[in-house]
Amino acid sequence: MTAQQKKWLIRTAVVLLVGVLAAVAWQRYGGNRQDDGLASGNGRIEATEIDVAAKSPGRVSEILVNEGDFVTAGQVVARLDTATLQAQLRQAQAQLRRAQAAVGTARSQLAQRESEKAAAQAMVLQREAEFDAARKQATRSAALAKTGAISEQVADNDRAQMLSAEAAVSAARAQVAAAEAGIITAQAQIAGAQSEVEAAQAAIERIQADIDDSELVAPRAGRVQYLVARVGEVVAAGGRVLNLVDLSDVYMTFFLPTAAAGRMALGTEVRLVLDAAPQYVIPARVSYVADVAQFTPKTVETQAEREKLMFRIRAQIPPELLKKHITQVKTGLPGVAYVRLDPDIPWPERLRTNLVQ
Repeated sequence: MTAQQKKWLIRTAVVLLVGVLAAVAWQRYGGNRQDDGLASGNGRIEATEIDVAAKSPGRVSEILVNEGDFVTAGQVVARLDTATLQAQLRQAQAQLRRAQAAVGTARSQLAQRESEKAAAQAMVLQREAEFDAARKQATRSAALAKTGAISEQVADNDRAQMLSAEAAVSAARAQVAAAEAGIITAQAQIAGAQSEVEAAQAAIERIQADIDDSELVAPRAGRVQYLVARVGEVVAAGGRVLNLVDLSDVYMTFFLPTAAAGRMALGTEVRLVLDAAPQYVIPARVSYVADVAQFTPKTVETQAEREKLMFRIRAQIPPELLKKHITQVKTGLPGVAYVRLDPDIPWPERLRTNLVQ
Protein backbone atom coordinates (compact mmCIF):
# COMPACT_ATOMS: atom_id res chain seq x y z
CA MET A 1 0.00 0.00 0.00
CA THR A 2 1.38 3.36 -1.02
CA ALA A 3 1.75 6.33 1.25
CA GLN A 4 -1.00 8.14 -0.64
CA GLN A 5 -3.43 5.26 -0.09
CA LYS A 6 -2.63 5.22 3.65
CA LYS A 7 -3.24 8.94 3.85
CA TRP A 8 -6.59 8.51 2.10
CA LEU A 9 -7.66 5.76 4.50
CA ILE A 10 -6.76 7.91 7.51
CA ARG A 11 -8.78 10.83 6.11
CA THR A 12 -11.75 8.56 5.45
CA ALA A 13 -11.65 7.16 9.03
CA VAL A 14 -11.49 10.66 10.49
CA VAL A 15 -14.46 11.78 8.42
CA LEU A 16 -16.49 8.74 9.47
CA LEU A 17 -15.63 9.31 13.15
CA VAL A 18 -16.62 12.96 12.94
CA GLY A 19 -19.87 11.95 11.24
CA VAL A 20 -20.70 9.42 13.93
CA LEU A 21 -19.97 11.91 16.70
CA ALA A 22 -22.07 14.54 14.97
CA ALA A 23 -24.96 12.11 14.60
CA VAL A 24 -24.79 11.16 18.26
CA ALA A 25 -24.59 14.78 19.30
CA TRP A 26 -27.53 15.70 17.09
CA GLN A 27 -29.59 12.82 18.39
CA ARG A 28 -28.77 13.70 22.00
CA TYR A 29 -28.78 17.47 21.96
CA GLY A 30 -30.34 18.65 18.74
CA GLY A 31 -32.61 16.05 17.29
CA ASN A 32 -34.33 15.04 20.57
CA ARG A 33 -36.54 17.98 21.47
CA GLN A 34 -38.92 16.03 23.72
CA ASP A 35 -37.51 17.55 26.92
CA ASP A 36 -38.07 21.13 25.79
CA GLY A 37 -40.05 23.00 28.43
CA LEU A 38 -39.03 20.57 31.20
CA ALA A 39 -36.79 21.07 34.18
CA SER A 40 -35.25 18.10 35.96
CA GLY A 41 -33.17 17.36 38.99
CA ASN A 42 -31.63 14.32 40.59
CA GLY A 43 -32.87 13.14 43.96
CA ARG A 44 -33.62 10.18 46.20
CA ILE A 45 -36.84 8.74 47.53
CA GLU A 46 -37.21 9.71 51.18
CA ALA A 47 -39.83 9.20 53.86
CA THR A 48 -40.61 10.54 57.30
CA GLU A 49 -38.67 8.58 59.91
CA ILE A 50 -39.97 8.03 63.44
CA ASP A 51 -37.92 6.92 66.41
CA VAL A 52 -39.81 4.77 68.92
CA ALA A 53 -38.08 5.60 72.20
CA ALA A 54 -38.49 4.90 75.90
CA LYS A 55 -40.01 7.69 77.99
CA SER A 56 -38.32 6.43 81.16
CA PRO A 57 -35.14 4.41 81.64
CA GLY A 58 -35.57 0.66 81.76
CA ARG A 59 -34.52 -2.75 80.49
CA VAL A 60 -35.96 -4.04 77.23
CA SER A 61 -37.94 -7.18 78.01
CA GLU A 62 -39.59 -7.84 74.63
CA ILE A 63 -39.29 -6.73 71.03
CA LEU A 64 -42.36 -7.84 69.14
CA VAL A 65 -41.37 -6.89 65.58
CA ASN A 66 -38.54 -7.55 63.17
CA GLU A 67 -36.79 -5.30 60.71
CA GLY A 68 -38.92 -4.90 57.60
CA ASP A 69 -42.23 -5.66 59.34
CA PHE A 70 -45.24 -3.48 58.64
CA VAL A 71 -46.95 -2.08 61.74
CA THR A 72 -50.20 -0.25 62.32
CA ALA A 73 -50.81 2.85 64.41
CA GLY A 74 -51.11 1.91 68.09
CA GLN A 75 -49.54 -1.52 67.66
CA VAL A 76 -47.31 -2.60 70.57
CA VAL A 77 -43.81 -3.06 69.15
CA ALA A 78 -41.72 -3.48 72.33
CA ARG A 79 -41.99 -3.69 76.10
CA LEU A 80 -39.78 -2.58 78.97
CA ASP A 81 -39.41 -4.44 82.26
CA THR A 82 -41.86 -3.12 84.87
CA ALA A 83 -40.89 -5.08 88.02
CA THR A 84 -39.72 -1.94 89.84
CA LEU A 85 -42.77 0.03 88.75
CA GLN A 86 -45.10 -2.74 89.87
CA ALA A 87 -43.49 -2.67 93.33
CA GLN A 88 -43.90 1.11 93.46
CA LEU A 89 -47.52 0.70 92.41
CA ARG A 90 -48.22 -1.74 95.24
CA GLN A 91 -46.59 0.65 97.71
CA ALA A 92 -48.70 3.56 96.47
CA GLN A 93 -51.86 1.45 96.68
CA ALA A 94 -51.03 0.56 100.31
CA GLN A 95 -50.53 4.26 101.07
CA LEU A 96 -53.90 4.97 99.48
CA ARG A 97 -55.63 2.40 101.68
CA ARG A 98 -53.94 3.84 104.78
CA ALA A 99 -55.00 7.36 103.84
CA GLN A 100 -58.58 6.21 103.22
CA ALA A 101 -58.61 4.58 106.65
CA ALA A 102 -57.34 7.84 108.16
CA VAL A 103 -60.21 9.67 106.50
CA GLY A 104 -62.68 7.21 108.06
CA THR A 105 -61.13 7.66 111.49
CA ALA A 106 -61.19 11.46 111.20
CA ARG A 107 -64.84 11.38 110.17
CA SER A 108 -65.69 9.21 113.18
CA GLN A 109 -63.93 11.69 115.43
CA LEU A 110 -65.87 14.50 113.80
CA ALA A 111 -69.14 12.71 114.47
CA GLN A 112 -68.10 12.16 118.08
CA ARG A 113 -67.20 15.83 118.54
CA GLU A 114 -70.51 16.91 117.01
CA SER A 115 -72.34 14.61 119.45
CA GLU A 116 -70.37 16.11 122.33
CA LYS A 117 -71.31 19.57 121.14
CA ALA A 118 -75.00 18.66 121.00
CA ALA A 119 -74.80 17.24 124.52
CA ALA A 120 -72.99 20.34 125.75
CA GLN A 121 -75.61 22.59 124.18
CA ALA A 122 -78.36 20.58 125.92
CA MET A 123 -76.45 20.94 129.18
CA VAL A 124 -76.26 24.68 128.64
CA LEU A 125 -80.04 24.86 128.29
CA GLN A 126 -80.46 22.83 131.48
CA ARG A 127 -78.00 24.96 133.41
CA GLU A 128 -79.60 28.16 132.14
CA ALA A 129 -83.02 26.92 133.33
CA GLU A 130 -81.58 26.06 136.72
CA PHE A 131 -79.91 29.46 136.91
CA ASP A 132 -83.14 31.22 136.00
CA ALA A 133 -85.03 29.34 138.76
CA ALA A 134 -82.27 30.03 141.31
CA ARG A 135 -82.18 33.73 140.37
CA LYS A 136 -85.91 34.07 140.85
CA GLN A 137 -85.75 32.22 144.16
CA ALA A 138 -82.91 34.43 145.36
CA THR A 139 -84.87 37.55 144.40
CA ARG A 140 -87.92 36.43 146.34
CA SER A 141 -85.83 35.40 149.36
CA ALA A 142 -84.11 38.77 149.46
CA ALA A 143 -87.49 40.54 149.45
CA LEU A 144 -88.89 38.31 152.19
CA ALA A 145 -85.77 38.72 154.34
CA LYS A 146 -86.25 42.51 154.28
CA THR A 147 -89.75 42.10 155.70
CA GLY A 148 -88.60 39.56 158.27
CA ALA A 149 -90.70 36.76 156.79
CA ILE A 150 -87.60 34.58 156.47
CA SER A 151 -84.21 34.68 158.02
CA GLU A 152 -81.15 36.21 156.39
CA GLN A 153 -79.55 32.75 156.35
CA VAL A 154 -82.19 31.39 154.03
CA ALA A 155 -81.79 34.37 151.72
CA ASP A 156 -78.02 33.90 151.66
CA ASN A 157 -78.41 30.23 150.82
CA ASP A 158 -80.71 31.01 147.90
CA ARG A 159 -78.28 33.65 146.63
CA ALA A 160 -75.37 31.15 146.83
CA GLN A 161 -77.42 28.62 144.92
CA MET A 162 -78.06 31.23 142.23
CA LEU A 163 -74.36 31.98 141.89
CA SER A 164 -73.60 28.24 141.69
CA ALA A 165 -76.19 27.85 138.92
CA GLU A 166 -74.63 30.79 137.05
CA ALA A 167 -71.20 29.15 137.29
CA ALA A 168 -72.70 25.89 135.98
CA VAL A 169 -74.02 27.80 132.94
CA SER A 170 -70.56 29.16 132.24
CA ALA A 171 -69.03 25.69 132.57
CA ALA A 172 -71.63 24.23 130.17
CA ARG A 173 -70.93 26.98 127.65
CA ALA A 174 -67.20 26.24 127.93
CA GLN A 175 -67.93 22.61 127.11
CA VAL A 176 -69.76 23.76 123.97
CA ALA A 177 -66.74 25.84 122.94
CA ALA A 178 -64.42 22.89 123.55
CA ALA A 179 -66.67 20.68 121.44
CA GLU A 180 -66.62 23.26 118.63
CA ALA A 181 -62.82 23.36 118.78
CA GLY A 182 -62.78 19.57 118.61
CA ILE A 183 -65.03 19.72 115.55
CA ILE A 184 -62.65 22.15 113.81
CA THR A 185 -59.71 19.86 114.64
CA ALA A 186 -61.56 16.82 113.29
CA GLN A 187 -62.45 18.69 110.10
CA ALA A 188 -58.80 19.63 109.63
CA GLN A 189 -57.81 16.01 110.14
CA ILE A 190 -60.34 14.95 107.50
CA ALA A 191 -58.95 17.53 105.06
CA GLY A 192 -55.40 16.34 105.71
CA ALA A 193 -56.37 12.70 105.30
CA GLN A 194 -58.22 13.50 102.07
CA SER A 195 -55.12 15.31 100.78
CA GLU A 196 -53.11 12.18 101.52
CA VAL A 197 -55.71 10.15 99.62
CA GLU A 198 -55.42 12.48 96.61
CA ALA A 199 -51.62 12.36 96.77
CA ALA A 200 -51.68 8.55 96.86
CA GLN A 201 -54.13 8.47 93.95
CA ALA A 202 -51.90 10.84 91.96
CA ALA A 203 -48.89 8.63 92.70
CA ILE A 204 -50.83 5.58 91.51
CA GLU A 205 -51.85 7.39 88.30
CA ARG A 206 -48.26 8.50 87.66
CA ILE A 207 -46.86 5.02 88.22
CA GLN A 208 -49.63 3.48 86.11
CA ALA A 209 -48.82 5.96 83.34
CA ASP A 210 -45.16 4.88 83.52
CA ILE A 211 -46.27 1.25 83.34
CA ASP A 212 -48.45 2.04 80.33
CA ASP A 213 -45.55 3.90 78.71
CA SER A 214 -43.39 0.81 79.15
CA GLU A 215 -45.40 -0.65 76.27
CA LEU A 216 -43.91 1.09 73.26
CA VAL A 217 -46.44 1.55 70.47
CA ALA A 218 -46.12 2.67 66.88
CA PRO A 219 -47.43 6.27 66.67
CA ARG A 220 -48.48 5.71 63.06
CA ALA A 221 -48.53 3.01 60.42
CA GLY A 222 -45.21 2.25 58.78
CA ARG A 223 -42.40 -0.21 58.32
CA VAL A 224 -39.69 -1.11 60.80
CA GLN A 225 -36.47 0.17 59.28
CA TYR A 226 -34.00 -1.08 61.89
CA LEU A 227 -33.76 -2.10 65.55
CA VAL A 228 -31.57 0.02 67.80
CA ALA A 229 -31.83 -1.94 71.07
CA ARG A 230 -32.10 -5.65 71.79
CA VAL A 231 -33.82 -7.67 74.50
CA GLY A 232 -31.95 -7.33 77.79
CA GLU A 233 -30.34 -3.99 77.01
CA VAL A 234 -30.93 -1.03 79.31
CA VAL A 235 -32.04 2.17 77.61
CA ALA A 236 -31.97 5.65 79.11
CA ALA A 237 -34.88 8.05 79.18
CA GLY A 238 -35.49 8.98 75.56
CA GLY A 239 -33.33 6.09 74.37
CA ARG A 240 -34.29 4.74 70.94
CA VAL A 241 -35.48 1.17 70.65
CA LEU A 242 -36.35 1.04 66.95
CA ASN A 243 -36.85 3.22 63.89
CA LEU A 244 -39.97 3.35 61.72
CA VAL A 245 -40.53 4.71 58.24
CA ASP A 246 -43.91 6.30 57.60
CA LEU A 247 -44.77 4.97 54.14
CA SER A 248 -47.74 7.31 53.83
CA ASP A 249 -45.37 10.30 53.72
CA VAL A 250 -42.93 9.57 50.89
CA TYR A 251 -41.30 12.21 48.72
CA MET A 252 -38.29 13.06 46.58
CA THR A 253 -36.09 16.07 47.26
CA PHE A 254 -34.30 17.61 44.30
CA PHE A 255 -32.76 20.94 43.33
CA LEU A 256 -33.56 23.37 40.52
CA PRO A 257 -31.84 26.60 39.45
CA THR A 258 -33.33 30.00 40.07
CA ALA A 259 -35.02 30.32 36.68
CA ALA A 260 -36.90 27.04 37.11
CA ALA A 261 -37.56 27.26 40.83
CA GLY A 262 -39.01 30.75 40.43
CA ARG A 263 -41.74 29.31 38.21
CA MET A 264 -42.66 26.52 40.62
CA ALA A 265 -45.84 26.68 42.64
CA LEU A 266 -47.11 24.41 45.36
CA GLY A 267 -49.14 21.64 43.77
CA THR A 268 -47.24 21.68 40.48
CA GLU A 269 -47.31 18.26 38.84
CA VAL A 270 -44.06 16.27 38.91
CA ARG A 271 -43.09 13.00 37.24
CA LEU A 272 -40.52 10.77 38.94
CA VAL A 273 -38.41 8.14 37.20
CA LEU A 274 -36.34 5.86 39.42
CA ASP A 275 -33.06 4.31 38.34
CA ALA A 276 -34.20 0.95 39.68
CA ALA A 277 -37.35 0.94 37.52
CA PRO A 278 -36.91 3.37 34.62
CA GLN A 279 -39.85 1.83 32.76
CA TYR A 280 -42.32 3.26 35.29
CA VAL A 281 -43.30 6.88 35.82
CA ILE A 282 -44.47 7.91 39.30
CA PRO A 283 -46.78 10.93 39.62
CA ALA A 284 -46.14 13.46 42.37
CA ARG A 285 -46.80 17.08 43.23
CA VAL A 286 -44.65 19.90 44.58
CA SER A 287 -45.28 20.21 48.32
CA TYR A 288 -42.37 22.47 49.26
CA VAL A 289 -40.18 25.09 47.61
CA ALA A 290 -37.32 26.49 49.68
CA ASP A 291 -37.41 30.23 50.24
CA VAL A 292 -33.63 30.38 50.53
CA ALA A 293 -31.09 29.16 47.97
CA GLN A 294 -29.11 26.10 49.04
CA PHE A 295 -26.00 26.73 46.93
CA THR A 296 -24.82 30.31 47.11
CA PRO A 297 -21.71 31.47 45.26
CA LYS A 298 -19.38 34.05 46.77
CA THR A 299 -20.86 36.84 44.68
CA VAL A 300 -24.26 37.16 43.04
CA GLU A 301 -23.75 40.46 41.28
CA THR A 302 -24.14 39.17 37.72
CA GLN A 303 -26.96 37.23 36.10
CA ALA A 304 -24.63 34.32 35.41
CA GLU A 305 -23.80 34.06 39.08
CA ARG A 306 -27.47 34.25 40.06
CA GLU A 307 -28.20 31.32 37.78
CA LYS A 308 -25.92 29.21 39.96
CA LEU A 309 -28.35 29.54 42.88
CA MET A 310 -30.15 26.24 43.50
CA PHE A 311 -33.41 25.86 45.40
CA ARG A 312 -34.59 22.74 47.15
CA ILE A 313 -37.87 21.29 45.89
CA ARG A 314 -39.90 18.49 47.46
CA ALA A 315 -42.21 16.32 45.36
CA GLN A 316 -44.80 14.47 47.44
CA ILE A 317 -46.16 11.13 46.23
CA PRO A 318 -49.95 10.84 46.79
CA PRO A 319 -50.77 8.80 49.95
CA GLU A 320 -53.52 6.87 48.16
CA LEU A 321 -51.00 5.74 45.53
CA LEU A 322 -48.56 4.70 48.24
CA LYS A 323 -51.27 2.72 50.00
CA LYS A 324 -52.02 0.75 46.82
CA HIS A 325 -48.35 -0.15 46.34
CA ILE A 326 -47.25 -0.24 49.98
CA THR A 327 -45.16 -3.39 49.62
CA GLN A 328 -43.12 -1.90 46.77
CA VAL A 329 -42.33 1.39 48.50
CA LYS A 330 -38.64 1.71 49.35
CA THR A 331 -36.60 4.68 50.47
CA GLY A 332 -33.15 5.69 49.34
CA LEU A 333 -33.72 4.87 45.66
CA PRO A 334 -32.13 7.48 43.35
CA GLY A 335 -33.99 8.91 40.40
CA VAL A 336 -34.88 11.99 38.40
CA ALA A 337 -37.74 14.41 38.95
CA TYR A 338 -39.23 16.17 35.91
CA VAL A 339 -41.27 19.38 36.12
CA ARG A 340 -43.07 21.23 33.33
CA LEU A 341 -42.11 24.88 33.24
CA ASP A 342 -45.19 25.57 31.10
CA PRO A 343 -48.32 23.67 32.24
CA ASP A 344 -49.83 24.04 28.76
CA ILE A 345 -47.07 21.93 27.22
CA PRO A 346 -47.99 18.21 27.20
CA TRP A 347 -45.76 15.68 28.86
CA PRO A 348 -43.45 13.87 26.45
CA GLU A 349 -44.48 10.37 25.46
CA ARG A 350 -41.93 8.66 27.68
CA LEU A 351 -43.35 10.44 30.76
CA ARG A 352 -46.97 9.65 29.84
CA THR A 353 -46.73 5.93 29.29
CA ASN A 354 -46.49 3.40 32.11
CA LEU A 355 -47.75 5.98 34.59
CA VAL A 356 -48.19 4.27 37.95
CA GLN A 357 -51.80 4.45 39.12
